[in-house]
Amino acid sequence: MDHIAHFKEMSVRTIVSMAFMAILSVFILGMGIVLFFSLYASVYVIWALSAVVLVCGVIVWLWTDRMLAARLHDHRSLPARPEFYDFQDLNQPMHWDEMGGKELKELTYVVFDTETTGLSPSTGDEIISIGAVRISNGEIDEAGAFYRLVNPGMAIPKQSIQYHGITDDMVAKEDHIESVLPSFKEYVGDAILVAHNAAFDMKFLKLKEEKTGIIFPNLVLDTLLISVFLDHESHNHSLDGIAKQMGITIEGRHTALGDAVATAKLLNKMIFRLEARGITSLRRVVEASAKIEHVRKLKEKF
Repeated sequence: MDHIAHFKEMSVRTIVSMAFMAILSVFILGMGIVLFFSLYASVYVIWALSAVVLVCGVIVWLWTDRMLAARLHDHRSLPARPEFYDFQDLNQPMHWDEMGGKELKELTYVVFDTETTGLSPSTGDEIISIGAVRISNGEIDEAGAFYRLVNPGMAIPKQSIQYHGITDDMVAKEDHIESVLPSFKEYVGDAILVAHNAAFDMKFLKLKEEKTGIIFPNLVLDTLLISVFLDHESHNHSLDGIAKQMGITIEGRHTALGDAVATAKLLNKMIFRLEARGITSLRRVVEASAKIEHVRKLKEKF
């Protein structure tokens, strides 16, 4: 599938218009050539030229169809997840290891991501997969990763499937979230939870507390907020943007586990950069993240 970035940024109307004009141009040029040669050439030559014109038109259309298909499945052409900044504050719980004096690189993190039926947890969207990896002393344990598909109890919208590729058939025989969250909580334990745009994923977990009785009181870090702190002059703090900047290839983009692994790699690089600035304690990272959120909330008022 073609990956020409500029082409994928065009609207569908522009793409179709360009294809129509190309085919029309080929047709007019071809017919002109056919008419010109019809005065001097045999009928076989005319038929051959007509066939060439037809083949050129088909090639243009097939190329356009290929581009449209590429654009349809290109995640950059889809709307991004909304950003939330309603959970990160200075009152986050202290972590036992933090109180024990351990530095950032010595702590244990569980980096996770969710895929969902849509972008509105408060209006009924559900989790359809959870992926997570553990980081201990800077080592990412991909072999011991957590990954579960979840039956959302509802049809998965087609526009959502464009993101993650998870269909109704794939989750039909999977457990519902009430049965999945206990095993995820056991996997997390008392580790520090980490996600990119963490409040989006945490919102889904928060809304299930009353129904499941599963609560995640863990301290939470958001790599999006850390990115804003580290590179406040940048305007692209998406997972794709930061990964590209840091030279990280995301294997399995828009899969819960693929994004979780990529975020874990980002976190390790971010910790190195934070320590280079003299920020070696978890509390200082929480304070820096909270400050970024506070600044953004102030900007929303102006």
